[in-house]
Amino acid sequence: MKPFKWEKHGLIYCLDDQISWAKDYTQMPTVDAMCDRGIDIFFSSRDQINRSLIGRLTVNRDNPKRIVNVQQSPVLELGDLGTFDDCGVMPSSLVNFEGRKYLYYIGWNVRNTVPYHNSVGLAVSEDKGLTYQKIFTGPIMDRTHDEPYFCATTCVIVDNGIWRNWYLSCTGWFMVSGKPEPRYHLKYAESSDGINWKRSGTIAIDYVDQNEGGIARATVIKDGSLYRMWYSYRSILNYRSDSHSSYRIGYAESSDGISWKRLDDRAGIDVSGQGWDAFMLAYPEVVDIDGRKFMFYNGNGFGKSGIGYAELLAD
Repeated sequence: MKPFKWEKHGLIYCLDDQISWAKDYTQMPTVDAMCDRGIDIFFSSRDQINRSLIGRLTVNRDNPKRIVNVQQSPVLELGDLGTFDDCGVMPSSLVNFEGRKYLYYIGWNVRNTVPYHNSVGLAVSEDKGLTYQKIFTGPIMDRTHDEPYFCATTCVIVDNGIWRNWYLSCTGWFMVSGKPEPRYHLKYAESSDGINWKRSGTIAIDYVDQNEGGIARATVIKDGSLYRMWYSYRSILNYRSDSHSSYRIGYAESSDGISWKRLDDRAGIDVSGQGWDAFMLAYPEVVDIDGRKFMFYNGNGFGKSGIGYAELLAD
């Protein structure tokens, strides 16, 4: 099987002075391809005291490098003091279903023994995506007796009436050079309503070996009877300082969406020789738009260098 061929179209957006509250990062591009205004790209930026908030770009459907609008205010506010998202909110997955838009997002808490704790929340739009409201004060996914650390990046689709979710699950924290580092892979869950999730511990994408430290941000496309997944993966050591250990984009296939075969050499996209995505590729989101497949992703610095995109070329 030949690798896919992605044609890079470069950077769409990195932070400028258009958004007063956004001081750093354009992280985790999350796409609404069913938008009357074009394509909505949600992303996470940090404010002046390092709290993550959700921003939004609207770009042209035919040419995503053409920005139509940059929203000035955050899409969601931080949670109330003491709740799961009082230190930050970050977009993760967008589902269009029966006239509503479901925005799954990551809530952040700062911790003492480890740097942070993540959970998953849900906000819904009933006005065609103009505004979003959190539907609960608490998370819809959090740690459990079987998954005691944290859960984060979700990919949710509705497939033959079943809500399917491939999500990040932390398997432990480890001390590396005197600092705690998390290790996480991808698990699978199902729901009848997109809110209450049955989590049976099914691993979707596991570590390839003991040196792999993070598998994050699945994006799943159903292609006929075949499920295709892209995701980002990194080593457990030196991923911030060594490009070869840092995030790359991987690929897997499945006949049922539950059991997956890793085929990372087929992903079809890698770092550039220079520029904004020469050190790492992270947090892909693959979407079908008018018969074309686009991949939106982050480059260097986990989103510090901005959001870019590539288009899948025909064989």
